[in-house]
Order: sequence, then C-alpha cells, then structure tokens
Amino acid sequence: MNLEKRAEATAKNIEGKVQEAVGELTGDRKQKVEGQIKQAQSSAMHAQEDLKDEAKRIIDQA
Repeated sequence: MNLEKRAEATAKNIEGKVQEAVGELTGDRKQKVEGQIKQAQSSAMHAQEDLKDEAKRIIDQA
C-alpha cells in the first residue's frame, strides 16, 4: 500500500467536496461539476491502489 498515493487521493477528495459545496452555495455549476470530477478521480485513485494491494497479496501467497 502506497500511503503517499492514498493521502493524495484523500486530499483530492476533500478538495473536490469543498469545491462542489462552494459551487452549490454560489450557484456556480462549473465549480460544482469540477468538484464532482475531482471526487471521481479520487475514487479511481483509491481503486487503483486497492488493485495494486490485491495483486501484491496474491503474489506474496504464491
């Protein structure tokens, strides 16, 4: 598990949540959508790390 990558993904998720909320409060649809995109990117980054962890687990068992 690469903690640095996971921390980066978590930070991106928080940034996206804040950006989405600001967009919602100000009525700025572009900001809101950009925040949602950052959250989706964060989820993809976490999924990638999960796959790496699973592959390493399988290799270690072999």
